Amino acid sequence: MSAQSPPAMDAARDFLAEAEEVVEELSSRLGELSDMAEQGAWDPDLLNAIFRDAHSLKGLAGMFGFAVVSEVAHHTESLLDWLRMGKISLTRQVLEILFNSAELLATLMRSTLDGTLEQHREAVDAHAGAIAACMAPAGSSSPVSPLQKLGLSAQITGSLTDYEEHRLKENLGKGRFIHVVHASFELLTFDEGLNDLTSRLKGCGEVISTLPSVGENMETHIDFDLLAGSDLDREQLAVVLDGIAVDITFSGGGSVPETPSVPESVKETPPTELLPETVGSVAVFPLSSDQEVAPVFSGSDEPLSAKSMSRTVRVDIGKLDELMNIVGELVLAHSSIAALANRMRAEGFSRMAIDLGKAAKGLDRRLGDLQKGVMDIRMIPVGQLYEKMSRIVRKISREQGKKIDLKLFGAETELDKLIVEDIADPLMHIIRNAIDHGIEAPEQRLAAGKNERGVVRISSYQKGNHVVIEVEDDGDGINVEKIKKIALEKRLVSDISGLTDKEALELIFLPGFSTADTITDVSGRGVGMDVVRNNIAAVSGMVDIETWPGRGSRFTIVLPITLAIIKALIVFCAGRTYAVPITSVIESLILSPADIRTVEGREVISLREHTLPIVRLENFFRIERTGICPGDQYVVVVGVAEKRLGLVVDDLLGQQDIVIKPLGGAFKALRGISGAADLGDQRTILVLDSGSIISELMRSGGG
Repeated sequence: MSAQSPPAMDAARDFLAEAEEVVEELSSRLGELSDMAEQGAWDPDLLNAIFRDAHSLKGLAGMFGFAVVSEVAHHTESLLDWLRMGKISLTRQVLEILFNSAELLATLMRSTLDGTLEQHREAVDAHAGAIAACMAPAGSSSPVSPLQKLGLSAQITGSLTDYEEHRLKENLGKGRFIHVVHASFELLTFDEGLNDLTSRLKGCGEVISTLPSVGENMETHIDFDLLAGSDLDREQLAVVLDGIAVDITFSGGGSVPETPSVPESVKETPPTELLPETVGSVAVFPLSSDQEVAPVFSGSDEPLSAKSMSRTVRVDIGKLDELMNIVGELVLAHSSIAALANRMRAEGFSRMAIDLGKAAKGLDRRLGDLQKGVMDIRMIPVGQLYEKMSRIVRKISREQGKKIDLKLFGAETELDKLIVEDIADPLMHIIRNAIDHGIEAPEQRLAAGKNERGVVRISSYQKGNHVVIEVEDDGDGINVEKIKKIALEKRLVSDISGLTDKEALELIFLPGFSTADTITDVSGRGVGMDVVRNNIAAVSGMVDIETWPGRGSRFTIVLPITLAIIKALIVFCAGRTYAVPITSVIESLILSPADIRTVEGREVISLREHTLPIVRLENFFRIERTGICPGDQYVVVVGVAEKRLGLVVDDLLGQQDIVIKPLGGAFKALRGISGAADLGDQRTILVLDSGSIISELMRSGGG
């Protein structure tokens, strides 16, 4: 057994996690196919599903670099393709080879873990030889096609694929009626109507092909011609389709088929005493238990085992959420126990308080391990998101007639599964805008001395307790002066004279803002970037823009790694208690009234020779202070990415683990709040969203 490097082992485990399900599904479907063959018929949809399983496994093995597995899957796929196209018959030998293929694939998959794939080369070559023998040329077919006698229109017969033409011949061979059913559906609901029609036709036969058709109301309707084979004649089929607005425009066939001759090469394939039963034009050989076909692959020398090869379990994210909530409740219970121990110590129960405190610390360590374990399960690589973005870039670049190179970095960076799902659409909007507004047309780029191919670069990396995702393009940049002009024309701002370039860029995120001169499917409808910021803020993230005229732009998204259980700083202000996620807290300090200065209408303080803007929480949330404001207060310095802000509060109550719970749709627009949390003393407090507060103050120009 050869040892594998850790990266190779990781690749093998990832491959097995996906491939084992495919092989099990393939084996199960082969069993169904065998049962059908014993009864003298088989379902073409089932054979197509087996073909897709082999094709999927070939692609999966190729992607992970397991060429031997891909080779076996490829040969199996070829055999299945010939079988579904009617080039070979479903004989006992063919079925035996297919079962051996599944067994060989399972053995090879086990070998990916210990690096012994090449030791099975002899079996792989024998497998390929057996399939090649089955696929030997099968004699000459009849020169007269039954389709010529059927009388279908040239438009329909010319549109059929080889497989559909084969299925049409099969239905004719079974003596079925052939019908062309024309249907017209409204554009908004055509999928439901087409599914209903297809389902009814399959209930009494086979849908051979579904072809788009020309109708009278092309602006409001979409038309189809469905070619179907059925044991029912035109009148009987009309009864089945009653209630659906269709026209049966053609009906033919229906004659009792003659017994077709079996090609000589097929006759030589099974043992001479095994004569085929003919079903339509397909020779299906009866599978009797007293006759055996020598297997091409006899498996490994290991004893038969039903154990799974993969140690991966697919878990619904909802179950992980429930588990995380339970862990959160345990965290709160631990906080209560720790608080009780401190109170007992203060009241003189020293011995019991010490024992209880030790138990609480032990529980805290175990809870930390449990919390980390659940968190690790929820984490997925950002690379899963990259795959979707690649498809979007290809699609939009084709639509826009632009040449785009997509460069991806940091695919291994991990984020909470739910956060990845929530930022997928915002990221898509940013990329669409980069291609539509940022990247120039090829001729414009060449005129500007650039490569005709534009570049969109997506990179992600971890920075402390946050993940940073950057989307950068090398286009023309954002025209700041144009932004100011449009904002003034649309009355989004009343005065642009004092706007800095940075503040002008923030106007892009206002509802209804768009710089597009024309409306396209990609952009220009005045929606998008405000939704981007709101969706990112909903997961306690921030988005920032930088632009360089003629050289491109960069959008930076900063996200917390997770939103589940976090450590928070509990603060008190104007009679209310809040939680500030510790991931955004940089430091805290005592604030004296003499430390505060006012610059351009904003309160600021000096912090290590830098000017730090501050905001009083009671002013931000418009809370009336009932008591007397204390002289000295505290400043909690929070930051997201490079932005810093001081939150002025009355007191710091300490740190505590909290579980953030969503507030619900009614409070979705509540600014500066990311959720609520329960404390160990049965109190519920609001959790501050530092990124949202910073963004709000930047937009409003003060606090």
